[in-house]
Amino acid sequence: MVSKKGFFSAAAARQYISDYDAAQVEEFVLAHEAIPYKNIAKVHCSPLIRSQLTAKAIFGHDIKLIIDPNFREFERRIFSLPFIQLPIRLWLLGARLLWFLGFNSRGIETFKQARQRAKLAAKQLATEATRESVAVLVAHGLLNYFILKELKRLGWQQTIKEGSGFVSVNVVEYPRL
Repeated sequence: MVSKKGFFSAAAARQYISDYDAAQVEEFVLAHEAIPYKNIAKVHCSPLIRSQLTAKAIFGHDIKLIIDPNFREFERRIFSLPFIQLPIRLWLLGARLLWFLGFNSRGIETFKQARQRAKLAAKQLATEATRESVAVLVAHGLLNYFILKELKRLGWQQTIKEGSGFVSVNVVEYPRL
């Protein structure tokens, strides 16, 4: 577990992000009647180890993981503020807000590029769900939000929205005629 307690310099905040992205997942129980756990053969996930470990924790270690960089979380870049120490939440919030506004994307994809990637990821999942009747993604919060938004724009309807924070379940279905 990566600790959020205390105050962080910019360098320590950058290290926190690296440690968080590489962290193991805590043991948890996720049971939802809408997810046919036994019938799922493959799960899409990001290259981040915590996404892969979460997928295995939910669907078992024999699940086929489709690791795709299109499903990586929107990038975060901690900006430099020498001699300043802040709680990690403020570093992350400030970095994300500046990134949204286009002021914190040097060396990483822009917010516009990330939204475009989410649109492509949504179309990829929609194509698979149409072809195979189901597509499962275990990914990251902000990316998931924009994928869900794009699927809705494409006519998919959200039938389940449960949980928030680190583990949530969203089910979308394409209306049958």
